[in-house]
Amino acid sequence: MEQKYPLPPFTKETAEQKIQKAEDAWNSKDPERVSKAYTLNSEWRNRNQFVNGREEIVEFLTGKWEREQNYKLKKEYWAHTDNRIAVRFEYEYQDQNGQWWRAYGNENWQFDQNGLMEKRFASINDLAIEENEKRL
Repeated sequence: MEQKYPLPPFTKETAEQKIQKAEDAWNSKDPERVSKAYTLNSEWRNRNQFVNGREEIVEFLTGKWEREQNYKLKKEYWAHTDNRIAVRFEYEYQDQNGQWWRAYGNENWQFDQNGLMEKRFASINDLAIEENEKRL
């Protein structure tokens, strides 16, 4: 059985470790690597899109990083319970026309007993920025 450490139940320390691992994976911009943190039938809501399972995760992220160039993400701990973690995040990227964007949002994560994320609900807002306003 696949396991992704740390496993629930989470402490603040292990929740922060899980968040850092997620941030590192997403910043790799490797859809296959990212998908391995999720259950085979993981459920996502990402803005107005619904993504189900690893294959759709890979497809979604491949398209995302084709459109979002120079992507850089920062995640921060918000709260946790035994098998859930809430995260605040922001990321910056450049669209295909050269416009820079900062996306802000919150994610709610739920994990199975093996430390794989089974649910991910993301609420995200985008703000156009100038290059000299970049923070990441």
